[in-house]
Amino acid sequence: MVLNPVISKLSGKLVVLASASPRRLEILRNAGLRFEVVPSWFKETLDKRLFKSPQEYAVETAKQKALEVARRMPFKHLKTPDIVIGADTIVTVDGLILEKPVDKDDAYRMLSRLSGKEHSVFTGVAIVLCHEKEKIDYQLIDFYEETKVKFADLSEDMLWEYINSGEPMDKAGGYGIQALGGMLVEFVHGDFLNVVGFPLNHFCKQLDLIYNRCPFSSDEESASVELHHNTSEMLKQEFGVLRSWLKKYFRGYSTVKTLGYISHFVFVFITFPTLLQALFTASKMGVFDLLQRKPGLDAAQVAQEIKAAVKGTEGLLGACVSLGLLQSKEKFYKNTDLATRYLWSDSPFSLHGYIQHCNETLWPLFSHLESAVREGTNQHERAFGKKANDLFQDTYYNNQSVKLRFMNAMHSIAKVTGKAVATAFDLSSYKTACDLGGCTGAIAYELTKAHPEMSVTVFDLPEVVEMSEHFHPSHTDNRVSFVAGDFFKDELPKADLYILARILHDWPDEKVHILLKKIGDACTPGCAVLLAETMLDGQTAYSALQGLNMLAQTEGMERTESQYADLLSKHGFGDTRVVRTMNFLDAFLAVKM
Repeated sequence: MVLNPVISKLSGKLVVLASASPRRLEILRNAGLRFEVVPSWFKETLDKRLFKSPQEYAVETAKQKALEVARRMPFKHLKTPDIVIGADTIVTVDGLILEKPVDKDDAYRMLSRLSGKEHSVFTGVAIVLCHEKEKIDYQLIDFYEETKVKFADLSEDMLWEYINSGEPMDKAGGYGIQALGGMLVEFVHGDFLNVVGFPLNHFCKQLDLIYNRCPFSSDEESASVELHHNTSEMLKQEFGVLRSWLKKYFRGYSTVKTLGYISHFVFVFITFPTLLQALFTASKMGVFDLLQRKPGLDAAQVAQEIKAAVKGTEGLLGACVSLGLLQSKEKFYKNTDLATRYLWSDSPFSLHGYIQHCNETLWPLFSHLESAVREGTNQHERAFGKKANDLFQDTYYNNQSVKLRFMNAMHSIAKVTGKAVATAFDLSSYKTACDLGGCTGAIAYELTKAHPEMSVTVFDLPEVVEMSEHFHPSHTDNRVSFVAGDFFKDELPKADLYILARILHDWPDEKVHILLKKIGDACTPGCAVLLAETMLDGQTAYSALQGLNMLAQTEGMERTESQYADLLSKHGFGDTRVVRTMNFLDAFLAVKM
């Protein structure tokens, strides 16, 4: 009842849960809240010794999770949330904080310590209210809830039986009270849902205070964290050049400033291709690799190393500085952290391969966008002088160097997005997985890291499988195997979970139905499909641009969450869930009914 007066106040607002926890998601959905899920990227590495009490640690972690999402969404998701909810649950006993166990031995140590004792469960919650003006103001409300839990005396057999069920591995304190872990508990004193992962009653009371009794003022410094977003920082962090300049130059223009508005508009669109080509050219000429090996070179030294003219090199380096990719001090250059992480070719998260693909393949395709619009088809024949009857066989895999470049591009994206996809859902109940069109296996390796009991088969064309060993990690993982085949023509490997990462967007609905029918026929009830795609959130500016993107490149299209759900439902899949990872690819899980 306490939530009912609040629901109407939240109508039309963008509410975001900064957590991928299925327990928190279920609790809030059951309460009637409508929200998006955007898991936080905040690394939970706070030094526990710096906090006077466990609840302070939980609250601070919740605050950092929520603020990270609130800061990121305006740039990464192109919209500002109204409310972001962050939470962190910990278990404390004998003065120690117990979080999620790292392995079975760690789970054993935790549960042995809890056996026969009373312990406390704390959940820290942060509610961030966002107000978008000239800058974004953030109002922060936080609280915590404590619940006392008493464990029975646990025998060794009971401990290991529970640990081997796999349930403890993603839960604070190593147990889930709402499932098998409930058998370990003698009594609970306080909010039961707080032990599950979210103190719903206390949260509802806070919302009631915020919206019905004591509205906050945006001028209250004690509850406000102001974040000043200047254009240069946005460029550095997100490559958001076009969007950043549009926002900067278009804001606040009235009718009397129309000429200035148009002038700035034209300036942006004249300059943007140059900036994009500066990125492509610097990457292709090895500027970022050079400055990673030899930081502090001047323009003449860089020109000598990359075998280019000094005048041209000065212009290129200056453009990279404006993009936030290089730093310049007294005309000596070095990579920024952003360039080191994403543009240095040996970085674990390097996008070097994808940038090469954009330069050599996507840019020529988009030079024929007018023809793509007139004809309604991809432009491979115009761009490369050869008709592509089979997009992959005829375009990417008939030439060794082109194939390797394409696989490098796919590997780049998978390395950057793989962890977010692999950890978006609790997949512990799935022991065998098949990554269809899994290319280099980057996502497969992330899945086995996140889910130790899982084995993954990568199923891709023979031309891809024969090259995949060039991309394998230095350590071998016998839980990942590669099988050659065509998922449209050949029998699919048996699995509990089928993964389709950036596959369905390449194909029109009729081909998607062929593939989904094969998967549906191979699945028994309880099996699932995990999609990793860019989920289009209705008809936004982004979705419109993505539509043109796919038109020029492939036979397929980007789709919305509801479109994917509809496609899958026709082949017996339901109980769909989506996590918007905010890391280029979103995760979509559907279960065979």
